[in-house]
Amino acid sequence: MSDIKDIIGRLCPSATFEEGDCLLVNVPEPDWFALAKELKDNRELDFDVLSAVVGMDWNDSLGVVYYFTSTSHKWDMLAVKVAVADRKNPMIHSVASLWKVANFQEREVYDFYGIKFINHPDMRRFFLRNDWKGHPLRKDYDSNPELNPVPLDDEKNEDDTVAYIEQPDGKVLKVPAKVFGPDDYVVNIGPQHPSTHGVMRFRCAVDGEIVKKVDVVSGYIHRGIEKLCESLGYPQILHFTDRMDYMSAHQNRHCLCMCIEKALGLQVPERAVVIRTMMDELMRISSHLLAFGCTAMDLGATTAFFYGFREREQVLDIFEKTCGARMSMNYNVIGGVIADLHPDFVKDVKALIAIMPERLKEYHKVFTGNVIAQNRLKNVGMLTKDDAINYAITGPSGRGSNWSCDCRKKHPYAAYDRVRFEEVLETGCDSFSRYMVRMREIEESIKILEQLVDNIPAGDIRAQVPKIIKLPAGRWYQQVEASRGTFGVYIESDGNKTPFRVHFQSPCFNLVGVMDLTCRGHMIADLITIGAALDFVIPDIDR
Repeated sequence: MSDIKDIIGRLCPSATFEEGDCLLVNVPEPDWFALAKELKDNRELDFDVLSAVVGMDWNDSLGVVYYFTSTSHKWDMLAVKVAVADRKNPMIHSVASLWKVANFQEREVYDFYGIKFINHPDMRRFFLRNDWKGHPLRKDYDSNPELNPVPLDDEKNEDDTVAYIEQPDGKVLKVPAKVFGPDDYVVNIGPQHPSTHGVMRFRCAVDGEIVKKVDVVSGYIHRGIEKLCESLGYPQILHFTDRMDYMSAHQNRHCLCMCIEKALGLQVPERAVVIRTMMDELMRISSHLLAFGCTAMDLGATTAFFYGFREREQVLDIFEKTCGARMSMNYNVIGGVIADLHPDFVKDVKALIAIMPERLKEYHKVFTGNVIAQNRLKNVGMLTKDDAINYAITGPSGRGSNWSCDCRKKHPYAAYDRVRFEEVLETGCDSFSRYMVRMREIEESIKILEQLVDNIPAGDIRAQVPKIIKLPAGRWYQQVEASRGTFGVYIESDGNKTPFRVHFQSPCFNLVGVMDLTCRGHMIADLITIGAALDFVIPDIDR
């Protein structure tokens, strides 16, 4: 990263640098937007992916840590820290005009930290009610229910928003705006709707049955996981990851464990490494089978739904025998896994491997080739490769737009560097391509399991770790390929037994961010299809 340091130092002389698990650039806020523009547009840098936006309260300042990835520079990651000392009226320049994914990400930071983003077009809260008092992730937030009661009355539908626009003289003006126009006819889809895949609400401006605009309203099951982490020890926070995207439970928890293990410099036993990899791929198969079944159900194909769930039950049976649970497995622990494999594990995995090729043919026969499925999925919900990168749409949805973004290939972890599998790409950029990536990824997961099932090393299942775990002071970021895309964990430690800050970068948060883009011009019924093909899971958004 020395070349990048030299380039940034030349472009932004006020920047300072810190070494860590990746290079961190400290930049004064007045110089931030100019540097961000160089990071995006300068061909020497070409950081085209904004991977994470982490709001922070360092007590003496508020700010953001941004994580960037360059697809043209071997996916080297770069962190940039921007801080402001003004706690009463903190302002940082928005980068939503450069990376579209920052639109929702910056609204989340505003919601929980109160940082206003200059030139952001829609500075509303994202998860909490608009009449919520205070910003809960600040260190000085008073959660006393007597002093700061939780509103219990119905929230009002408000079309009012605001933007903080910088003027030519440098002053920032608060400019009121509206979400919808005065003549827009707005209908609700959700939050209580089976095809929103959870309590997600879409406010849609429509012209007849044609969607003109989609406003995402989230937060109906927000549990404040990141705030809870700040008062718990590291082993105590592991269980939260199973309960976000519950169809990526193993991968999410694997990521958190890897992040903690990286900070501790802990070596995980080889047996645990292989077991974790196999569990991740079984989880991926289970998730993609659920996605297949729910997509079919959303289009009215009830039979196909039951076909997918039939094989998914086999995967859950495998989990239940080893983990003792079928959904929230609580299996990965710091240093390895909590229990050894069940005696039937190898036999059961081989049985799954044996039947899946024929079952996949059955799925394609009953659903994929159906004329209704083809008409409802093809050329619907278009998402170009450039848009996928700009909105950081990873996983099957990004690869359905022909974007090579698989973490298992780009920076291999666990046992992925010792198995052969193909990164599945489709070029259609539509709902059908996203569907087909998942179906083909099941085949690749089976290949990975075939290579590992007879090569599980003997030995310990976890390393020795201290009874009380304290990470050294510092910050770490870890990514894995979860079922729906790149899942990231950020940890900042001040050396105590509880983390100073934990942030979970959810792939589904980005997926729901393209609902407006992919649904405009389509019919209301297509909105259901597009949501199913994007395959977001609401608890992963409402962290």
